[in-house]
Amino acid sequence: MRKYFEFCSGTPALCATMASALVLLVAVFPALPIGGETLDVRDGYTYAEALAALEGYGESGRRVYAWASVTLDTLFPALYASFLAGLVYRFRPAERWWRLAYLPLGAALIDLGENIQIVLMLTRYPEISTRQVAAASLCCFAWPWRFHWRLLRGSAVRDERSAVRDRSSGGYGEATRGRTRSLGCPRFSSPVAAGPTGSGAR
Repeated sequence: MRKYFEFCSGTPALCATMASALVLLVAVFPALPIGGETLDVRDGYTYAEALAALEGYGESGRRVYAWASVTLDTLFPALYASFLAGLVYRFRPAERWWRLAYLPLGAALIDLGENIQIVLMLTRYPEISTRQVAAASLCCFAWPWRFHWRLLRGSAVRDERSAVRDRSSGGYGEATRGRTRSLGCPRFSSPVAAGPTGSGAR
């Protein structure tokens, strides 16, 4: 396993995994036609919220979400785990601390476990159990630092879909964002701010 960490800590591997993860975050995930904020960018959810979200996606949205969860959202944890593991291994303060590089891999495994539960809910809707929802939601709290990846992912999706709405409404939102940027204020929002079935992004 240490050879894997050594490989991931190399400059080419770090650049490749970071670039690939960012492409998924800012270009691929926002473009998915799911029809609402996805469950995996929320900081936990109740049974009622999960049901409302699944209903809001519609049949087509649930199908796209399930496909993305077993393909793109399986690749994404592998990419960010490899990047973070390589980063930790490369910049470890002492040689004996190299095992800290295992932590991102643990987070990725939890992420994959959450994906499995979400796929089961998507394919079995409306016959889902409270236990399924609880298991998936629990994964959201298992690794607090994963919140930053969720925050970035949710923000990227919202920005993309907000831009689409702005263009369709005559560009008022774009002008507003321009004024915000000119004041030095970042356009940023938490992925948990949207409602369970909001038309905002993931």
